[in-house]
Amino acid sequence: MTAELNRDLAGFVELHRDGAVLEIRMVKPKVNAICRRFSRAMERAALYLQDDPDLRVGILSSGSDRAFSAGLDFSEATAPGEDRGPGAEAGGFGGITTLWALKKPLIAAINAPAVGGGLELALACDILLMAEDTFLQLPELERGLLPDGGGLQRLPRRIPWHVATAMIWTGERMPAAEALRWGLVHRTAPRAGLMDLARETAARVARGAPLALQALKETLRAVDGMADREAMTLRAETEGDLEQYRRMLASDDMIEGQRAFLEKRAPRWSGR
Repeated sequence: MTAELNRDLAGFVELHRDGAVLEIRMVKPKVNAICRRFSRAMERAALYLQDDPDLRVGILSSGSDRAFSAGLDFSEATAPGEDRGPGAEAGGFGGITTLWALKKPLIAAINAPAVGGGLELALACDILLMAEDTFLQLPELERGLLPDGGGLQRLPRRIPWHVATAMIWTGERMPAAEALRWGLVHRTAPRAGLMDLARETAARVARGAPLALQALKETLRAVDGMADREAMTLRAETEGDLEQYRRMLASDDMIEGQRAFLEKRAPRWSGR
């Protein structure tokens, strides 16, 4: 139950269900700094989204007006004898940056600055929405670090190489308007209207067939970096990790979607 899980995650994450949508709100005082317990809470929330068959899409947001997330909790990272790595959680740094088990889409609603690991959390999501008055930043070099929780791996694949790497080299802020211009975020909105935009977007995503939604995320990961010729063999090469894609191809929902189109009615998804 969401209420029971909310009690377990208290102080780090709050969950709210609305039909097929799960809202995951980061609430660690004061700026959602990422420590091991925060990462474990985020991983549990994301796996709850994945494991509940009635949920199709998640929205990741912040309960703070000061930060979406300010990144690594340095008070933990610099403690004597502490391991400075991301921890042993499957989800890695922040709980979702390497959570390959999560195949349902996540929408990031960036209502406040996403700095360092906060931007890396956003980059682990599938659709990025952003408040018009906020910014993104990767200042790790000034802290003696690299943004190796997804910043240097993902950002140069989302926007032009030299734009992404200059952000890392200089630590300069990228305002929302610039992030929109480079295509890093899907849409922007006034801060007061950002969650409405996120919920509208989630509702549109949730109209898709449950297996097809998961198959899309799975196959996008699989073809990332492939040459076109190799990627186009996907339907024939359905062995290995493409479990959701195989299930989709053999599903009742694939037939139902086409039948509903021909009959000019809304599809009735079964998830099978």
